[in-house]
Amino acid sequence: MKKKMLIGAGLIVIVLAGYMLMSDKLQSAQVEYQLGVVSVGDIEQTVSATGTVSPVTTVEVGTQISGTIDTVMADYNDPVTVGQVLAVLDTVLLRASVLEAEASVERIEALLEEAELDYQRNLSLFKKNLIAESDLTQYQVSVKTHEADLKSAKASLTRARRNLQYAVIRSPIDGIVIQRSVEEGQTVAASLSTPTLFMIAQDLSQMEILADVDESDIGSIQEEQAVRFEVAAYPDRSFTGEVSQIRLQPSTISNVVTYTVVVTAENTEGVLMPGMTATLDFVVEERNDVMTVPARALSFRPSEDVIEQLQKERRQAPESDKGALGSMAGRFAAGVDDDETTREVVWYADSTGRIAPAVLVAGLSDGSTTEVVMSPVLTEGMQVVVSSNGSSSGNSSSSTASQERTSRPPGPGRGLGRGGF
Repeated sequence: MKKKMLIGAGLIVIVLAGYMLMSDKLQSAQVEYQLGVVSVGDIEQTVSATGTVSPVTTVEVGTQISGTIDTVMADYNDPVTVGQVLAVLDTVLLRASVLEAEASVERIEALLEEAELDYQRNLSLFKKNLIAESDLTQYQVSVKTHEADLKSAKASLTRARRNLQYAVIRSPIDGIVIQRSVEEGQTVAASLSTPTLFMIAQDLSQMEILADVDESDIGSIQEEQAVRFEVAAYPDRSFTGEVSQIRLQPSTISNVVTYTVVVTAENTEGVLMPGMTATLDFVVEERNDVMTVPARALSFRPSEDVIEQLQKERRQAPESDKGALGSMAGRFAAGVDDDETTREVVWYADSTGRIAPAVLVAGLSDGSTTEVVMSPVLTEGMQVVVSSNGSSSGNSSSSTASQERTSRPPGPGRGLGRGGF
């Protein structure tokens, strides 16, 4: 019986030991760190917006008179020059109006001549005291009246002739026809507003983009600022432009306030077409050949258990090995902020595979990477922690990054769970 009890107790001890060992392993495997790489490259801060591509100068060609379109002499995409005939209205009625106005002028000229002769005859009689002054006044009024009628008739003749000229629709500029809104035989009415017959773009080698920029970003936009943009027709190609104007008139849609920013771009190849939707990036600031870290590394914070374990190891380490980083880790763990708001802390995998804090002064950020202005620890190729899958339980092995790398040692561009960095 004693022997059985001893054997049973031994089995219990083995099971408990195995459970504790397995529990420790599960706790150790509980945390896995995703690592990013400290690299050197270019970084820029941008403001994104969308806009519509359009020609810099467009002219709507209409008609000032009503009538029926007799001939259309220009079509889509036709190059035109100043004065070139685009369309002609039916001129039968217009020519009749000119003839009628000319006849009216001739009739009134004849009446005026007759009135002037009557006045001269009666003036001589008045000088001989043969007629009263009131009779002479009537002839003077008749002359003045016919002179006024003649001016009115000549004005009508000028209007009729001008309307006849307006029947021929001509191009006001050199350019390309991008819209034609009329067909032969169509009747156009210009009584209330001028109908648009053609739209001509002056020069498609220079385009502009009307971009809608959010009010929160408009402060970062300046004239002559560099712009990159893409259009759906050429997804693998990037175009460049420049801010030429920031319009002050806001636009409010669904309580969202935006401002129109005009961007000019070269189109020497003619690939940009009016009406294309452009996705733009306004380059606010840029840095070249600077050290950067993944932006997520600045927001990563290890669990309190990991920090406590690091503090414990620092206290137990020789005084010469503690250094400034241990002090920084303790200050950070206690929630003490630095005086300089640009100072940040990231956690990196050191030469032993453990994670440790590093102080840096952050600079420009594009949302995915952040410039390292200054850091006493970080160098190109080092790995920094960007996230973890859980919290540790105070075990020393849970504060290392080596358990996530399988058999790979720390080094530039390596580390399990880098997540695309």
